[in-house]
Amino acid sequence: MWYRNFYMAAKLSIVATPIGNLEDITLRALRILKEADVIYCEDTRVTSKLLARYDLHTPLKRLDANVEATKAKEVIERLQKGEHVAYVSDAGTPTISDPGYRLVAAVQNELGDSVIEAIPGASALVAALSIAGIAAEEFIFLGFPPHKKGRQTLLKRIAATEAVVVLYESSHRILKLLEEFSAAIPTRPIIVAREITKKFENVQRGVAADVLAHFEKEAGEVRGEFVVIVEAQ
Repeated sequence: MWYRNFYMAAKLSIVATPIGNLEDITLRALRILKEADVIYCEDTRVTSKLLARYDLHTPLKRLDANVEATKAKEVIERLQKGEHVAYVSDAGTPTISDPGYRLVAAVQNELGDSVIEAIPGASALVAALSIAGIAAEEFIFLGFPPHKKGRQTLLKRIAATEAVVVLYESSHRILKLLEEFSAAIPTRPIIVAREITKKFENVQRGVAADVLAHFEKEAGEVRGEFVVIVEAQ
């Protein structure tokens, strides 16, 4: 009976949260965040804004990539006591180019899959593909390109790949990436989606040189979060 009651109560909920617009959260996610005994999150300052928007008061504890291994032990101890723990990253779906996978793996190894549940929702990857206007039955997601080591190898891989390729890039390196694409895949169409779901959402299409020229016209530093899609060849 104890075994049954433990697994009925103990639960790790991996909860997707909005990638920009705070209205993009599911009713189920709100219920889980309200019912959980505690929410572990990438940054309490970010998650507290979401909770305030929906008048939720569940305690928050930080669990980012730097402390994921050690904090996983703490989460496991809570689950062993029968607690309901929710985990969120700053935005979107945890573990997808975000912290969380080490936590999930640790709980799987210690307690099994039966205490882990997915609460699906927003993902910049899927949102960008939905407005790209291309067939995406098959695509390769590469996350954030490496800053230095391995970057040229990645560019060669993209150039050789026939399928759609999707990757993320930051505002600090988007111009560099477009310059590299101009050299590595000069004739291959790309789509760059910036600030998806936010006030200044914008999508640019064309070969890399044309998209680069568009962003170079902006005064000052290029800002925003970017999803870059390379069309199939």
